[in-house]
Amino acid sequence: MSKAKEFEESIKKILTIIGEDPQREGLVKTPQRVYKAFMHLTEGYRKDPEEILGEALFNSSNDEMVVVRDIEFYSLCEHHLLPIIGRAHVAYIPNGKVVGLSKIPRMVDVFARRLQIQEQMTEQIADALMRSVNPKGVAVVLHARHMCMEMRGVEKICSTTVSSALRGAFKEDLKTREEFFNIINSPKGDRF
Repeated sequence: MSKAKEFEESIKKILTIIGEDPQREGLVKTPQRVYKAFMHLTEGYRKDPEEILGEALFNSSNDEMVVVRDIEFYSLCEHHLLPIIGRAHVAYIPNGKVVGLSKIPRMVDVFARRLQIQEQMTEQIADALMRSVNPKGVAVVLHARHMCMEMRGVEKICSTTVSSALRGAFKEDLKTREEFFNIINSPKGDRF
């Protein structure tokens, strides 16, 4: 039996266990839909973030902070398989090389599209950027809502979890760290 068919059979079994009829009109194609959704939501397992970053490294004399903020992401909590919905802010200080800006959100998505806990994802993003780009420093902050807290358990709607990972100059230099936090916490102003 193929992995897709095995997955779909498991979804049929889950539907039966919760009291549904997998043959009901609205559910007949649900196992295939859930399989496709999970393959998309977990495609990060089949991608290498360092390869993505390495595809767009360019020599540069720039040594000032580069920040990509408000990168939306969607992930799944590894404990309950419920959504995590958030924004990532990623900064680095070049050290002879810059990375194509679109690669940073792509790298965030690689880690988001795995079963995750927010703290781990924050660290993974920072470490991949440090290894791939070798900058003077990296800072990553994630703001997220966890449906495992909102839909079940404590049921605290709109509570937000914030996690950070600081490397190099961002950890060692207070002024650099303050500049980063001022940038990501500044009003959004006019959007393009």
